Amino acid sequence: MLKLYGGVRSRASIVHWYLEELQVPYEFIKLDLQAGEHRQPEFLAINPFGKVPAIVDGDFQLWESGAILLYLADKYSKNPLSPEQSAVYAQWVLFANATLGPGIFQEASREAETPRLLTPLNEILDRQPFLLGNEFSVADVAVGSILNYISMLLKLDLSPYPAVLNYIKLLSERPAFQKSIGGRA
Repeated sequence: MLKLYGGVRSRASIVHWYLEELQVPYEFIKLDLQAGEHRQPEFLAINPFGKVPAIVDGDFQLWESGAILLYLADKYSKNPLSPEQSAVYAQWVLFANATLGPGIFQEASREAETPRLLTPLNEILDRQPFLLGNEFSVADVAVGSILNYISMLLKLDLSPYPAVLNYIKLLSERPAFQKSIGGRA
C-alpha cells in the first residue's frame, strides 16, 4: 500500500487531497515535525532533505509535492495521459509551486504579483469551471491548494477576482478536499 509521509499543517495535505480524489488506498504516516521525526535516519532514507511530503509506493520513493502529484496523475488517473496532457498538467503544477505560491506568499512581491497572477486566472475561470475545462484534474489540486492557502493564511481581499473566489468555493466543497486541506481550517 502507498504510504504518504507528512506532518500537521504541511504540504502533505495537498497530496492527501489528490489521493482522496483518486480513491487510491494509502496509509498516512504523520511525522511529529516539532520533535524532529523528519530528521531521523529512517525518514532521511526516503528524503535526504528531511522535508515532507514524501511517498513510498512499493519500492518507489518520491518527495516534493509537485513531483508526487504528477506521478499520481500518471500512475493512477482513470484515463491514460498523452504526452501533451502530461505536459499541460506539469505546466500547471509547476506554475502553482514555482510562480503562484512564491509570488503571493513572499511579502516583498505580493503587491505586484497578486494582480499579475490572479487577473489571468480569473479570466480563465470565468470561462470554465476548472483550469483545463469542464473536468477536475491534478492541475486544480496544485493551483487550488495554493489559492485555498491564500484565503486561509493571508486573508487577502480577493473580491477583485470573483471567478477565483467561486473556484476556491467550488474546490473547498469537494468531499476529498474536506477530508484533507479542509480539515486544516
